Amino acid sequence: MAKGFEHSLFVQSEQQTLAGFAPLAVRMRPQKLEDFVGQEHFAGQGKLLRRMLEAGQITSLIFYGPPGVGKTTLARIVASHIQAEFHYLSAPAASVKDVRDIAAAAKDRLITSKKRTLLFIDEIHRFNRAQQDVLLDDVENGILTLIGATTENPYFSVNSPLISRSTVFAFESLSTEAILQLLKRALTDPEKGLGKLDVQADAEALEYLATICDGDARRALTALEVAVLSQRHGHGQKIRLTLDIAKESMQKKSIQYDGTGDTHYDLASALQKSMRGSDPDATVYWLARMIVGGEDVRFIARRIAICAAEDVGNADPTATILAASAMQIADFVGFPEAQLPLAQAAIYIACAPKSNACAEAIWKACADVQSGRTIPVPPHLRDAHYAAAKKLGHGVGYQYPHNSPIGYVEQDYLGQKLDKPYYQPKNVGREKTMADYLQKLKNYVQQLRQESP
Repeated sequence: MAKGFEHSLFVQSEQQTLAGFAPLAVRMRPQKLEDFVGQEHFAGQGKLLRRMLEAGQITSLIFYGPPGVGKTTLARIVASHIQAEFHYLSAPAASVKDVRDIAAAAKDRLITSKKRTLLFIDEIHRFNRAQQDVLLDDVENGILTLIGATTENPYFSVNSPLISRSTVFAFESLSTEAILQLLKRALTDPEKGLGKLDVQADAEALEYLATICDGDARRALTALEVAVLSQRHGHGQKIRLTLDIAKESMQKKSIQYDGTGDTHYDLASALQKSMRGSDPDATVYWLARMIVGGEDVRFIARRIAICAAEDVGNADPTATILAASAMQIADFVGFPEAQLPLAQAAIYIACAPKSNACAEAIWKACADVQSGRTIPVPPHLRDAHYAAAKKLGHGVGYQYPHNSPIGYVEQDYLGQKLDKPYYQPKNVGREKTMADYLQKLKNYVQQLRQESP
């Protein structure tokens, strides 16, 4: 028997032995695209990735999405479909030398056997810019077909040149129905799954696992394996998977939350837009997501305070006061008690009348200061508290408003006429009262002009 053939048999046997010790989630990875579950928006019939595979025209790819949704599995399926040599690297543990060694072997393989090489880099966002640049030439020349997987937005975490050479696919969390399908497949598969065991799984137990995993198939399958094997005490024994056992196997729900990545900013955006949109239920839900996810109390309080000033403003000035109080109390007491003042302020803002007139006013004024010629302070408004001020004409001609019966006198506060008003109060809440007051002052001035000889 040839040595090469013997070595091949040995490697195959070794791989089969190791596969027997792999976790259920690894063993149940599908080998064909037809068995792949989820991501129908790009992997379904007639969709882009499937069309690319059917045409045999696979470019380098970036798989972007949450954990446990099939990024690694799909990469292996792609490699198998195009009959490419598959290499796996974990970015946190890999080096530039590892990449160059694989690239050199890929070049030799392409020359000698015309076989392609697919390099899968997990957590590619953990490669720094220099490490990512090492890939460019080999990806550009087709020596390597790259699939990079990341849980962070690749348009921020992956080099632009690498993005331009790749097709980006955004993965979504798996639906409850998709997770249920995978769980049932694992229970009935006698070779890779738990089909050899006599398992009776209650529907509510499977439903619980499919729901509580938050679209992460790996977590659901791991919990299923723990639930089943923890009850296996002897060969041929019947195993019952109940809801209580399923809950014990999953333990505390793990919330996916990255305090610096997309989730951090997406949830902050959802919270502020829900408050702005006057939806208290959505507001408190997104607030809870941030709190349970472990977000910094000061960050949450700042977002609430900003929304109070920007989106409520003078329509209800109490919102800003309440937000400031909530910020101080939350910072003082910390979690878990901090959730109470934060929720109170956020819900108040959601239910308050809305006006961004103050925000618009300062944005427009700042834009004019930055883009136009600055206006000097008129002499009558300048500081006149020191002895020589009058010699310079400072403060001369200033009219003290409180000398008027209504606390207002008409005078120039800018020194030149503006083409547009900055503050335009809306006809809502407290701001309506303010608008009425400003109009009352204008009417008062017009009346004085009519009465003057």
